[in-house]
Amino acid sequence: MKSTQWDSFQLFLQVARLGGLTGASAASGLSPATIGRRMLDLEQEIGRALFLRSQTGYRLTADGQTLLDHLQEMEAAARKVDLWRQAGGTGLTVRIAAGTWVAWLMAENFGAIRMPGDDFAISLTIGEARANLNYREIDIGIRAFQPEESNLAARLLGEVAYAVYVRRNAGEQEERWLAVSEGDAISNYLRWPHVNAGGSIVATVNRPRSLPDLVRAGAGKAVLPCFVGDLDPELQRLGPELPELRHQQWIVMNNEDRHRTEIRRVADRMTKLLKSYADLFAGKRPSRS
Repeated sequence: MKSTQWDSFQLFLQVARLGGLTGASAASGLSPATIGRRMLDLEQEIGRALFLRSQTGYRLTADGQTLLDHLQEMEAAARKVDLWRQAGGTGLTVRIAAGTWVAWLMAENFGAIRMPGDDFAISLTIGEARANLNYREIDIGIRAFQPEESNLAARLLGEVAYAVYVRRNAGEQEERWLAVSEGDAISNYLRWPHVNAGGSIVATVNRPRSLPDLVRAGAGKAVLPCFVGDLDPELQRLGPELPELRHQQWIVMNNEDRHRTEIRRVADRMTKLLKSYADLFAGKRPSRS
């Protein structure tokens, strides 16, 4: 099987599960137009109509449903092979996908996630893109909204608040903005400076992790999650919370895998850790003045 064909099958699964191009675009990072063309190409290659297209979304034809069933069987078989391979090798690995700052918090508290005596390893994928569990490349993900996919289970962890931060005692007149470069600004809080203060951005970076360093150095101000800014004694909020950026936080797992001992254990520990920071996440414990 050509790798390009399997890529198209993966896109087909996203369109089928998410009901159209918009959801598949958010999950894959490709534009809706690109995914639409890929689905047309797939239909031409297979020689069957897979979707009924309308303004409200994509519905599967009978042939589309048959293909979906076949591909889900392939996913399940591949997962069994993967589990068999891991069990016969050096041990199981729990694969976690998290954004920059949740990953940072987990790294700071890694002993609460993996403990001595555990018979599994942890693989942490860090990035701002939406955690995709459909292909089981990830076991546990953190998302900013409740998943729509029917094959995923989710736990609500709480809410995340954001504010503008400056170096402590920098004064109220700081006008210089710091931001993640526009092409890398995937999350709403990363896009906020570009939308609201584009003409005042004096420096950009390609990763959010460097923003507090620049603020601490007095280079300007930046939008940060409150649990990041409020934990840093060298930073202080400039003004109130930005309520339009507040969102929920969910831990997400595949329905069929969430009862596996090692995944359930790690998910329970992550839930306990992140909920212990619930007030900080929600911006209810501003840093000391």
